[in-house]
Amino acid sequence: MKLIDTPASLQGEILVPGDKSISHRSVMFGAIANGRTTVTNFLMGDDCLSTISCFQKLGVHIDVQKDKVIIEGNGLDGLIEPKEVLDVGNSGTTIRLLSGILAGREFHATLVGDHSIGKRPMTRVVGPLRTMGAKIDGRNNGEFTPLSIRGGSLEPITYELPVASAQVKSAIIFAALQANGKTTVIEPLATRDHTERMIKRFGGKIDIKDKAIYIEGGQSLTAADIHVPGDISSAAFFLVAASIVPNSRVLLKNVGLNPTRTGIMDVLKNMGASVEISQNESELFEPVGDITVRTSNLTGTVIEGDIIPKLIDEIPIIALLATQASGTTVIKDAHELKVKETNRIDTVVQELQKLGADIVATDDGMVIKGGTPLSGNVVNSHGDHRIGMMLAVASLICEGELTLENAEAISVSYPTFFEHLTGLTQN
Repeated sequence: MKLIDTPASLQGEILVPGDKSISHRSVMFGAIANGRTTVTNFLMGDDCLSTISCFQKLGVHIDVQKDKVIIEGNGLDGLIEPKEVLDVGNSGTTIRLLSGILAGREFHATLVGDHSIGKRPMTRVVGPLRTMGAKIDGRNNGEFTPLSIRGGSLEPITYELPVASAQVKSAIIFAALQANGKTTVIEPLATRDHTERMIKRFGGKIDIKDKAIYIEGGQSLTAADIHVPGDISSAAFFLVAASIVPNSRVLLKNVGLNPTRTGIMDVLKNMGASVEISQNESELFEPVGDITVRTSNLTGTVIEGDIIPKLIDEIPIIALLATQASGTTVIKDAHELKVKETNRIDTVVQELQKLGADIVATDDGMVIKGGTPLSGNVVNSHGDHRIGMMLAVASLICEGELTLENAEAISVSYPTFFEHLTGLTQN
């Protein structure tokens, strides 16, 4: 599709759609809790709808309405053996976290996904779940989908994550809730903690001390209503757009400000962006606030170490931001980008180079020389929603026409993205 002509400015406000990570987990916890869970501001994107579909096949009654999702949970024992394969679509969160739930169920289930899921590594989840006692098989001995899981009779483990991954951590936590005793998970770096917060929201117990997480098995959860905050990973595209399009001012409302997810805010401030936060102090489940961002002069920075897990999904749009900053930006320690929907290091570099960016890939990140004017071209999302949105934002500052192929991938996490983008250019 051909994208918007370069606007004079971006003006207006956006109610950011619901957080994808929290939307997934709200369905999962609602499904394994006892009672009715009502979820508002649920993200009606393809990935989250895949999670709903899988749990419906597991016997959970879920009513999807225009503005909310109602889940009738009957506890973990209420899940039944599915008669069909469970198709997770493009959702890595669904397949990994659901594997942890199925690991403790005494029935058989098969998980499949799309072409992208078929290339993503599952050993990091399959390994610890097998150690706990689940029987899991799959292509290349469980390294890739489809996965065949027969669960039940799990034993607790002490497991040190070899890589910082909220998905792997969460899969083990879900399994640990069903194990016979206390499981310990140790993180190398802190990752997003939505699973830990949600266990408490649903009446469960979880102890966290430094980098160790302790979960007792045999817990029973109770239904709880969830209002999903806006997704900061979705807001990030407009945070960057307003920073680099001249004479812009954009207000982003209802944005989740979980400290394990706000690395993009730290980077913006380090680069000199004009960003103001008004936090909603009444929100107890997840911190939420409104963010105002204005055009500003930016300088390059180094992004590495502990901050990487807090912004791993935002690195594609940060790379675009860096092309418009003075000086050089270096991104390190981002090996996990290689096992996302695409190899995001190579894909980001390849597509931004098409637009004239001075950017090179490294083994664990990229180096971007800023202050570079961009020119339109034919670019491709490669089926990756975050690459697609990054390139759509790039069209706002390109000289000449930009055509985005495979733009439909954006619906995975942000179905109203183009509507919101267009709205800001017409004020």
